Amino acid sequence: MADLEEGDLVLCTVDRIIGTVVFVKISLDNKEIEGNIVLSEIAPGRIRNLRDYVVPKKKIVCKILRIKSGNIDLSLRRVSQKERKEVLEREQQEKSYASVLRGILKEKAEEAIQKILKEDSLVSFLEDSKTNPQKLEKVIGNENAKKIIEILNTQKKKRTIVKREIHLTTIKPNGITLIKKVLEIFKGINVKYIAAGKYLIETESDDAKTADKKIRDMIEVAEKEAKRAGIEFAVK
Repeated sequence: MADLEEGDLVLCTVDRIIGTVVFVKISLDNKEIEGNIVLSEIAPGRIRNLRDYVVPKKKIVCKILRIKSGNIDLSLRRVSQKERKEVLEREQQEKSYASVLRGILKEKAEEAIQKILKEDSLVSFLEDSKTNPQKLEKVIGNENAKKIIEILNTQKKKRTIVKREIHLTTIKPNGITLIKKVLEIFKGINVKYIAAGKYLIETESDDAKTADKKIRDMIEVAEKEAKRAGIEFAVK
């Protein structure tokens, strides 16, 4: 559970349906963890036939709502089409990178994959290895690392842009200065003025999950700073 957090998007496999509760399996660190989705989190509006949305063995993308006492509550309806597409593309890329490792390492591939997964996702680890190959060399040796990095560098990689709209409002006389101080927290990523009190923040990455976490961490810090300064803060 340590690698899962509330708000994370996860790829699930529908396991079974009992009454109006859907039970799914989440693959994590070569283990399967169970989660559940209640009827109200399947889709907006009235659901006439639950199996129009979920059937056993179907892969679906869900958002983690709560993790409590070993239970994982999920939502299907709160995942946008864009988020679903990003998760599925990342899953496809993970498979592609695993295939590259198996092609070079043969029977030693699975051991290497497990060592990598203990540190990071395959995508993040191997993308980082393009500029910092030392960690990969420790796992599979210099020669194999060189071959794999050469293959990865020839592949085209689609970059993901993650965006959030934040609202900052205050009636304090020095409000503009206070808001600027909050916005300074987003140093290193794009911040665009939309309208009075509204700003668009965005970051780009080869890994959608990494980009999303970066944005969420910055928002958390900015929200605390805004509250400390007496500024109303909201995320759309």
